[in-house]
Amino acid sequence: MKFLMAMLFITSAAMYGQTVTGTVMDETNQPLPGADVVLAGTTTGTSTDFNGAFTLDVNVESGTIEVSFIGYKTLKFAFTGTTDLGEVKLEPSQESLNEIVVVGIADIVKDRQTPVAVSTIRATEIQERLGSQELPEILNSTPSVYATKSGGGYGDSRINIRGFDQRNTAVLINGVPVNDMENGWVYWSNWAGLADVTSAIQVQRGLGSSKLAVSSVGGTINVIIRSANSKQGGNFVTSIGNDGYVKLLGSYSTGVLDNGLSVSMLLSQTQGNGYIDGTEFLGNGYFLGIGYKASDKHQFEFTYTGAAQWHNQNSRSVEIYNYQRYGSVEYPNRKYNAQWGYKDGEVYTFRRNFYNKPITSLNWDWTLSDNSKISTVVYASWGRGGGSGPIGRINGARDYYGQFRDANTGLIRFDDIQKWNTGGSVPDFGADRVPDSNGEFINDRNNGFTRRASMNSHNWYGMISNFNHKFNDQLSFDFGVDIRTYKGIHYRVVNDDLGADGYTDDRDDNNPNRDITEYYGVTPNWNPFVNIKDQQKIEYYNEGLVSWLGAFSQLEYKTERISAFVQGAISQQGSERVEYFNEAPGNQKSGVESILGGNIKGGFNFKINEENNVFFNTGYYSKQPLFNAVWINYGNNLNPNLTNEKVFGLEAGYGYHSEKFNANLNVYRTSWKDRFQTVGVTGDDGSRGTANLEGIEQVHVGVEFEGNYRVSDKLSFTGMLSVGNWEYKGNVTSRAFDDNQDPIPGSEVTLYLDGVKVGDAAQMTARIGTRYKVIDNLSFDASWYYANNLYAAIDPTDFDREDHGGSLELPSYDLVDLGMSYKIPFNDDKQSIAFRLNVNNVFDEVYIAEADTNRLTQDRPSQDTYKGIRTDNRIYWGFGRTWNFTMRFSF
Repeated sequence: MKFLMAMLFITSAAMYGQTVTGTVMDETNQPLPGADVVLAGTTTGTSTDFNGAFTLDVNVESGTIEVSFIGYKTLKFAFTGTTDLGEVKLEPSQESLNEIVVVGIADIVKDRQTPVAVSTIRATEIQERLGSQELPEILNSTPSVYATKSGGGYGDSRINIRGFDQRNTAVLINGVPVNDMENGWVYWSNWAGLADVTSAIQVQRGLGSSKLAVSSVGGTINVIIRSANSKQGGNFVTSIGNDGYVKLLGSYSTGVLDNGLSVSMLLSQTQGNGYIDGTEFLGNGYFLGIGYKASDKHQFEFTYTGAAQWHNQNSRSVEIYNYQRYGSVEYPNRKYNAQWGYKDGEVYTFRRNFYNKPITSLNWDWTLSDNSKISTVVYASWGRGGGSGPIGRINGARDYYGQFRDANTGLIRFDDIQKWNTGGSVPDFGADRVPDSNGEFINDRNNGFTRRASMNSHNWYGMISNFNHKFNDQLSFDFGVDIRTYKGIHYRVVNDDLGADGYTDDRDDNNPNRDITEYYGVTPNWNPFVNIKDQQKIEYYNEGLVSWLGAFSQLEYKTERISAFVQGAISQQGSERVEYFNEAPGNQKSGVESILGGNIKGGFNFKINEENNVFFNTGYYSKQPLFNAVWINYGNNLNPNLTNEKVFGLEAGYGYHSEKFNANLNVYRTSWKDRFQTVGVTGDDGSRGTANLEGIEQVHVGVEFEGNYRVSDKLSFTGMLSVGNWEYKGNVTSRAFDDNQDPIPGSEVTLYLDGVKVGDAAQMTARIGTRYKVIDNLSFDASWYYANNLYAAIDPTDFDREDHGGSLELPSYDLVDLGMSYKIPFNDDKQSIAFRLNVNNVFDEVYIAEADTNRLTQDRPSQDTYKGIRTDNRIYWGFGRTWNFTMRFSF
């Protein structure tokens, strides 16, 4: 997607008026849209267009032009009079890793100018280091980021920033927010092909620089994807790896044609067996970009990208003793997955995710004058798919009971389940199944096992438009609007009755005891407009409707040494729930609940000299609660204690930049309070109700370091260290209410949270990396990563007694990764073949990456332990040694 011009311009009233032109290219001879071109010693500058071209009017007879871009060495060129610099080729540089420019409506940090903590990873690093890993994992090289593979299914990874999960980390693609508008989550499997089209990723920790009223409590991940206006040429890529991993990719760009049009296309396919047993996958990524430069004032770009994928999952962690049972006490079976087995001789699983979520956008850049412009994007996304799982019982037993698994392997006995479903005798399942009066075996939610699919489809439309006006070289103003509308459609369907004669659903109050006659597959539908209204639904059927109307503004001031900004945003969020099963027609809509929210933030950066700078920022968010906090208890029940969450952040930093050594040091404090939490309570009279707990607060403080040192042109080092202290603050007390919102006697509940450690992410991480260039085009790299102060994921409602013991701390671990790159250029550097080998976790470290339970030894001293952890804790292991080899032909 296009990179838009960011900082223009000067007046033409000076005595001398010269023009400097040129085209900026990267090391692969591709144009660099959005590269900075500045008259040295001034704030006069411009940015390159889609083709890497620039035109800069200057008011001096002679001088020096500085050209810079994301992660590349800055070049300087002297000029006298009107000058054409021709092709300017930039070379990668660790020293300028954080330099980046504003892209369209995306708010991207510019190093030593925008006063926020930031790390940037460019496309060449992603291509080299990512290998067969998931896109979020590459961000582990940056401070205060903790990304894991979770269950290890393709696209099931997750990421935390400064201790806040993905619901509270804003993810933007070219400035467009992609967090689910109901639950705030980001499902990376929906973006399985995103790494293939990414030009750069920028992690803005803390409140970030986005002008939108997005939920950037922990930080903002800005993903900048490729532009349609790439130089003519393309790539063919093939990649192989452990456990049957194979990836094929082809891309081609026409370059800008004489009529102003340009087209860029990419197709990829990724498949494999998965490192975790039973996690086979197949993903097909696609990208289409069409650019058109109508005139000097109007430029357009259309993009359409996504990935149709399915992947078998390991979606429920299991106890350590089960990993040991199917391995050994000393060497647990890290690859064990409790969700799969064989059916009719083929791999079969209860848990499979399948989805296709294309996103399309149209960007329009309108230059009104030398000092004013409007950048607008209109976008839409249609998600179709869901995830499968088991439903039903056999003789009252659920699917996770031990009798349904092979005693030696732990695999699910699907053939025996199918046999029992059809009336066959399976003695250890209990009594044989009895047919109904028609002699048939009909499954339902209480009798027989069925594979169902939980469907979570959506239609999402939006527009963001930003007006920028530059009063002079120092002062500029932005104003814009953010409009979104979202419909989430949630229901279940039958996928496989596992040999039974049919399925009956009794959960629809308006149409009880329906016989299901249509079953649906668990593969993604390429058609984003497929009819889902008429599908036969079971268990539940509801819609979540979310509307969003926001306005934002920013005032920015900058000189050679000082830059400062103040931002403000306000948003109106409307939420409505439609219940089709449990409400009668005419009473199915909840009505719209509108909630006002917004934020204000600001900061300044002071450039002490060419080497040193300091910055400070602060901000306050009034954040609307998520959808399930508005409509509670899985129904059209409005939360009677609805309140906005409050976020207050403080951050300061120091930067040192020299020819060989660069470093950034940041400190921060973030307070997040009035989180929504419910807990079921039984009163003195035996009645049940729900306590909506108010006042839960988390306080996250920490320090971060990131730096790099270039010993020579051949040898360089990078490093980072982050140390946090993330805790709950204070205890909270609430009463429970019944369905009529009457208080339940004796239902008061207190959560003793004060000082409890926030879990689910390592509060200390460190990394050291090195790269050595043996000869031209041949280099080796290595990195060491360390994670400590890692606590289990916790549920605040579990801390209802004073002697709870706190959060479960998991063992620390460290990992070593190695890589090798070799490139063979030919045909005057116009073509090349590049090879890349990655080996991750070289020493095959056995470590716990995350835990879903908080079971402490003090509560059951007799329980066996593994490295000090009770073995009845449910965990996910990190992957052992993996490898990936890639060959890339560029032309």
